Amino acid sequence: MDYIAEDHMREREVCALIDKMVATVQVEDGKREMMLTFLTEQLPQHLADEEIDLFPLMLKRCEPEAEIDKVIRKLESDHGHALADAPVIAALIAADENSALIFSDTACAQMTEFASHARRHLILENAIIMPIARARLTKRDLEIMRLHMLDRRGLERLEETETC
Repeated sequence: MDYIAEDHMREREVCALIDKMVATVQVEDGKREMMLTFLTEQLPQHLADEEIDLFPLMLKRCEPEAEIDKVIRKLESDHGHALADAPVIAALIAADENSALIFSDTACAQMTEFASHARRHLILENAIIMPIARARLTKRDLEIMRLHMLDRRGLERLEETETC
């Protein structure tokens, strides 16, 4: 759950940087690369983490009267938009490589809408999904989710008892 929360923080940072770019504030190359990596690589993995593991586990652990299914359907719809829009936003950011480009009104509107939509989505996840998941998911659920997340990223599975 902590890794998902960290992804949410990175997404907030990307949104803030998008706002800066729209306001024609120069964004350093390292931050631009972080944005591109997040939008093209990390965001799709994060959304998969939620859709393949987190949401089904929540549906399994929550009582029907909690109506978590309605929230999850909304979030899944948002994910579809994010997956479709992120490559467009990444292309705009990549086109601004020399930091001298002034975005068109259309590009600014696309970037602003993407960041606004992402923020609304994060509010819903952080205020509703995350606290319920922390309360309802079992230790075994979290372990399964952790292993799947490692697999999606092509990372080696370490036993929980191993230390650095």
